[in-house]
Amino acid sequence: MLAEARPGVLLFSITPPRRNATPERIKEIAAVTLERLAPLDVDGLILYDIDDESDRNPEERPFPYLPTLDPAWYHAEHLGGWDRPAVIYRCVGKYHEDELAEWLRTADTRRVLGVFVGASSGDKSVRTDMRRAHAVRQEVRPDLPLGAVVIGERHRRGGEEHLRMLAKQERGCTFFVSQVVYDVNEAKNLVSDYLYECRDRGVTPRTVVFTLSLCGSLKTLEFVRWLGVDVPRWLQNSIRYADDPLAESYRQALAIARDLADFCEELGMPYGFNVESVSIRRAEIEATTELAADVAALLRERGR
Repeated sequence: MLAEARPGVLLFSITPPRRNATPERIKEIAAVTLERLAPLDVDGLILYDIDDESDRNPEERPFPYLPTLDPAWYHAEHLGGWDRPAVIYRCVGKYHEDELAEWLRTADTRRVLGVFVGASSGDKSVRTDMRRAHAVRQEVRPDLPLGAVVIGERHRRGGEEHLRMLAKQERGCTFFVSQVVYDVNEAKNLVSDYLYECRDRGVTPRTVVFTLSLCGSLKTLEFVRWLGVDVPRWLQNSIRYADDPLAESYRQALAIARDLADFCEELGMPYGFNVESVSIRRAEIEATTELAADVAALLRERGR
């Protein structure tokens, strides 16, 4: 679906277990994850590569940074029961060039796609920068499908995120995954500018996968904002003052999905959704699974 830029792709994203987890606990988490994913009508799984982003924001991080297992290793060693594709994130600045090349050489392109993620700030020291990472992939494994992260907030600030998308497309990226979307207008501005720039250049637009994430507590809301995600004040208020913040967040996430699906279909823009499950709270995990099922139903209604 991504290769052909067909609309309606649905992904489900998770973080690997913490690096200090015991082997028994890792196996237990993997088994529970596969059981939870089995009934879902999703096309693929995203495994995030977590990096310390304290350079992004000088304020105290609401949740501590806890290193996690390498997503490629976790997928290969513990998620063998997953029979659909997996999108492996790579925070390229964490890796030396030879480490990145080794992963590219050994990745199974029948099961794996990649997404390269750049540094969380321009001041951060990196081992491999994004441009070089793209060059290494072109040299070592040009057949590995590669995506990139797209950030609506960055487009609002500078108005050039759509040009970054096209530059990454020229370097081999064939799909994009957004940062979490809470401000639907920012997402619309970005995909509109991208689509019309593609048309002006005679370039085929590639799929943008919009990330949906639930915000079931005020601390989660604080963390989302710490990460640089724009949450409109009206939406903050709706969650903050709701009798059930998780239920309200769920309602709003589904509304965002409907709104973006309508908008992209009217434009003729290939799109999809990524339902993010990164919480350790049971209620949020269960609600995220339900959200993925509802988004799948929404896409089926539209002929997915």
